[in-house]
Amino acid sequence: MYEEDFPLRLAQLRTKKGVSAREMSLSISQNTGYISNIESGKALPSMAAFFFICEYLDISPSDFFDTDAANPEKLNTLIKSLKKMSDKQLDTITSIVNDMIK
Repeated sequence: MYEEDFPLRLAQLRTKKGVSAREMSLSISQNTGYISNIESGKALPSMAAFFFICEYLDISPSDFFDTDAANPEKLNTLIKSLKKMSDKQLDTITSIVNDMIK
């Protein structure tokens, strides 16, 4: 991911969560225009603020940079559930998913 991709990814993830830039800014204890300034490319967050952003979005920093995952929050929820399944159940789910993506 390049610097110019960061604002777009943030906007994408925030929109998926269904919150406004203002609401998100206030939720991470920033001024009302903080997220808008990042999304417009006027600023980049500090590392500490980036971690707060990820926490707010319920994703890891690596999820933020994984642009192949359009909805990492839902993907993480699914993975947590999959970890509780038996080998037989995982084989069944794998077969279903493979059939769906063909």
